[in-house]
Amino acid sequence: MIVVTGASGQLGRLVIESLLTRLPAHQIVAAVRNPASVADLAAKGIQVRQADYTQPASLDAALQGAEKVLLISSSEVGQRLPQHRNVIDAAKRAGVGLLAYTSLLHADTSPLALKDEHLATEALLQSSGVPHVILRNGWYTENYLASIQPALQHGAFIGSAGAGRIASAARADYAQAAAVVLTSPDQAGKVYELAGDVAYTLAEFAAELSRQSGKTIPYVDLPQAEFKGALVGAGLPEPLADLLADSDVGASKGGLFDDQHQLSALIGRPTTSLQALMAAALA
Repeated sequence: MIVVTGASGQLGRLVIESLLTRLPAHQIVAAVRNPASVADLAAKGIQVRQADYTQPASLDAALQGAEKVLLISSSEVGQRLPQHRNVIDAAKRAGVGLLAYTSLLHADTSPLALKDEHLATEALLQSSGVPHVILRNGWYTENYLASIQPALQHGAFIGSAGAGRIASAARADYAQAAAVVLTSPDQAGKVYELAGDVAYTLAEFAAELSRQSGKTIPYVDLPQAEFKGALVGAGLPEPLADLLADSDVGASKGGLFDDQHQLSALIGRPTTSLQALMAAALA
């Protein structure tokens, strides 16, 4: 039995979708804070269990009988470490055979501030004694696609990534990789650096947007503080704007680049192209 935590989120749902192509529904557990939010998964025969990263008792119940667990990192930046510790402790109590964790690309050397909680979680896993595998996910292409409409509206795509190359991939690509790892033997102790096959700069992203939209959309590179200010001005909460601006600066230092092709090797096909994902977003 495989338990997917955070299963109501965008990545979690895609992991379950991919697991369904590899396993019978009754062998999959969707662990979620609010079971009503995944009534559609229950209708497919998937077990739904209530689980809250901040409530250890709920985690013990959710992980009961689990052979493998996917710990999808918490979305609550700044609160991740204690929440992840609760899941790891529950996995240890449950005698889980393998715990997979979604970390950050090159977490041990990354210039992104986002790495800190991931690296600390990896250290917790290492000291826990729980057999585990680390899925160091690179950037989701969707992170940048979300800025397409504002870019078209304002006639420019803004960022702080300079000429840094970004090897992003579709969220569904990372989800499929997680499903493959969870259903493959001998994964304990492995660390996967997962990223897209083809890297691009944000100037190249803007050029592709110009080509597909038929509008001239230049890339405007801003200092970190200015980019953060623009994001706050667009309505983003300050901590999220801070994180995104820092991540762009990290990208300018190579933090979102990788050319090992471990992701495409795992999923047995090329990662989804920027061109295809952008076309779908524009449609």
